[in-house]
Amino acid sequence: MTSFREAFALSKEQVAAETPPGTVDLLEYHLERTRSGRNVDEASIQLIPRPSADPADPLNWPMWRKIACTIAVCVYSFVSNYTSSSIASALPYLASPALFRTPVPFNKLTQLVATNVLFLGASNLVWVPMANTFGRRPVVLIALLVLTLSCVWAGLATSFTSLLGARTIMGVGAGAADALCPDVIGEMFFVHQRGRAIAFYTVFLSLGSILGGLCTGYTLNIGYVWIHWINTILSAICFVGCFVFQPETLFNRAKAMETNRPGTSDLASSSFSESGKVQTVHVDQLEMEETSYAPYTFTRSLKMGVYRSGVLHRYVVLLGTLRLPGVWLVCLWYSGLVGGIVTIATVGPILLASPPYLWGNDVGLINVGGLVGTVLGAIYTAVVADWWFKRSAKATNGKAEAESRLPLVIPSLFIATTGMWTFGFCAAHPSPKGYIGLEVGYGMVCFGLMMVPSIGFNYLLDSYNAVSGDCFVAVTTLRAIVSFSWTFFVGTWVTEAGPALPFGIFGMLLGVFTLLVVPFLLYGKRMRIATAKWLPAEIEH
Repeated sequence: MTSFREAFALSKEQVAAETPPGTVDLLEYHLERTRSGRNVDEASIQLIPRPSADPADPLNWPMWRKIACTIAVCVYSFVSNYTSSSIASALPYLASPALFRTPVPFNKLTQLVATNVLFLGASNLVWVPMANTFGRRPVVLIALLVLTLSCVWAGLATSFTSLLGARTIMGVGAGAADALCPDVIGEMFFVHQRGRAIAFYTVFLSLGSILGGLCTGYTLNIGYVWIHWINTILSAICFVGCFVFQPETLFNRAKAMETNRPGTSDLASSSFSESGKVQTVHVDQLEMEETSYAPYTFTRSLKMGVYRSGVLHRYVVLLGTLRLPGVWLVCLWYSGLVGGIVTIATVGPILLASPPYLWGNDVGLINVGGLVGTVLGAIYTAVVADWWFKRSAKATNGKAEAESRLPLVIPSLFIATTGMWTFGFCAAHPSPKGYIGLEVGYGMVCFGLMMVPSIGFNYLLDSYNAVSGDCFVAVTTLRAIVSFSWTFFVGTWVTEAGPALPFGIFGMLLGVFTLLVVPFLLYGKRMRIATAKWLPAEIEH
């Protein structure tokens, strides 16, 4: 076992020779003879993790099943964030005596968002250890049932206290989407495919927050209570979708490989062509283990009943992830961005309902800027995420390092930091056209949010795959605490000091978090070498 002191004392050559978790030989070079008779080096992408021969192994599922499952859990992420943000644009309406007999001040109304966001992350302290014990599928379905019933409760609430309770439980039901959905996706796709898959998840995550606030203003035109009935309908549809299309992805691959007999399996991989473009080809049959397995039918995919003992030990493992430096890096990035977006989504409608804007029920249009930023960020992420990772591996003789993904977040975080300041300073100086600055600032922050989960979550999957679910709990819990704190106090802070100071400080913090990428680019592998001893020897999923 290597200590931090020993890891940082290694020479560059020794560090390059080490293969801690997160360092893989992604490309395998071999000579190929072209039609012209020249011998050229071709690079085939290796399938990592190595799949078993069992058709129930999520890595072996046909692509249509992987896509269907990905869409199902992504829709869950969308619905969880939609329901969370749906109340924000209705805060000006709730501040009037129209719903509650006694008007509720704005700084108290923000608790409807703050408590929901808090439990959106904190609930994973329960959901993830349960999912690691009983499987992803039953936990996701139970969480969706809780979300659906709490949306019904919110629709029937007639007092602020009752609505606050419903919103809190809604956060519990929606919380499983934050930590479990990235883990489900990571368990189905190979390392070189995860960037685009997680980017797809990030699109749905961001669109839920944006469209939830955007649609609320128009929903108010048909009645406030329909905000909650639409949430109920979406949650129920999502429950059915996950029941049908989300099989269990918790699979003991090590055990499956131990029980096989020698055989072969024809696997598909990718290769770099002579021009450097990626092509899909079939490589020679890989020597694998094979035995008689029942086909993985649709009926079998509906089965529930995975159980792994040691639920109390899993809570200890969860706390152990706080020792991992990469967890804190992604925590700070993600919490800073989501905290900023939740704060903007909460404060923005109040600003646009006041002079000189007076947008009335159209205050939800503040989210148009966020929608544009999300779309642009999604395009940027989808185009460069996996391409950059493969390109980096090719430049280092086929060896892929987890840190090779990190440079992509620097421009996104810089744009998001600038966006935070843009929103705050425009909010502090309202003018008839000042809403343009608010929209642009919001869009810049949303642009940054699109890249960070894609790169950050993949960094955790690559570096700490054995405990990736627990790492996501740490990330979502800290994000919830930061978002709760910012949202809970921002109403009073903005009222007393104006918007410039709070958003100026938020932007400064996000800028500091951005600079933390530099030590990881320089010494990230050394940190992984030092922390490898804290990871389980076997990966259970």
